[in-house]
Amino acid sequence: MEEIVIYSEEFHQSIEELVEILYAKEYFGFRVDCQFYADKIYDFIDFNVMKPISKNSPLAYQKFGKKFIKYKANNNTSWYIFFDQKEHKFLINHITNNYSQDFPDLL
Repeated sequence: MEEIVIYSEEFHQSIEELVEILYAKEYFGFRVDCQFYADKIYDFIDFNVMKPISKNSPLAYQKFGKKFIKYKANNNTSWYIFFDQKEHKFLINHITNNYSQDFPDLL
């Protein structure tokens, strides 16, 4: 059966804000590079959310999704993507990274 990945509006908004922050803080010199960075997050999710690499979300994060996967973007940054699953459907709800004040809860 085909897996279906659905992104919440909150998730899309977070990624759009990420692109703006990366560009404003000059992490990348061109906006297109910021968008490419964000696209790599989407690609990771699309190819990995259905694999058995997810973990159960800590209780405090279950409001964002019952499960999460970790995406290591580079040596300094890891992203935590929260989602819910029902059969072969995946609803991607929330994203945060290791710079978040809540990061220790995810270790």
